[in-house]
Amino acid sequence: MRIYVANDYNDLSRKAANIISAQIIMKPNCVLGLATGASPVGTYKQLIDWYNKGDLNFEEVKSVNLDEYKGLGPDDEQSYAYFMHSNFFNHINIKPENTYLPNGLEADEAKECERYNGIITSVGGIDLQLLGIGCNGHIGFNEPGTSFGKETHCVTLSDNTIDANARFFKSKDEVPKQAYSMGIKSIMQAKQILLIASGENKADALYNSILGPITPAVPASILQLHNNVTIVADKEALSKILVEHTITSGGNLQ
Repeated sequence: MRIYVANDYNDLSRKAANIISAQIIMKPNCVLGLATGASPVGTYKQLIDWYNKGDLNFEEVKSVNLDEYKGLGPDDEQSYAYFMHSNFFNHINIKPENTYLPNGLEADEAKECERYNGIITSVGGIDLQLLGIGCNGHIGFNEPGTSFGKETHCVTLSDNTIDANARFFKSKDEVPKQAYSMGIKSIMQAKQILLIASGENKADALYNSILGPITPAVPASILQLHNNVTIVADKEALSKILVEHTITSGGNLQ
């Protein structure tokens, strides 16, 4: 596990975008696992900037997203499909047929989970998976207590997650109570994982995920068992770890 300390959110976004751009340059037809929420917006902006300058080409890239709210269609402004197009896809030359998200309008949970697992398999697996982390340690919408062995599944969101996402809606009552999420097993099968975190409110989750026991109570703690994980976080998010450890310029804990 490599850990890089960012000076601030902009620095975090540049460092994360550097890692993703290196993957695209090394393998132009790579498969990117993508995330939504506030954390990756700056990373997407940096990648768009480099695309506009001619430094990146997404023509052969495929993407699979972590999750989608159940009950929301792609035209709903709060859906993750809408988010991805507004913040990333519409601004680069990725082919629409190469972007995949769970279908939030599919009522048949078993059918949709099987379909999405099939997509991940059909594209050859994920080369680099981008992750944020919830204040309760969730990755994707894999809430505390989720089995590490799950693939795509329908999740009932915790009150903690609903509260955290309420800021994107007019009221807490409008936040969907369920979502389709790529499972932890699927995430762990990615060849490389990049986790980004910003802000003091992520400090406990990051500490428990990196230095705590590996337990379903902290879903991100499973990342300790992956052989190619990079964490890019600002000093606030890493504050509880930096108190106990130093992090070398190469990104390793001491």
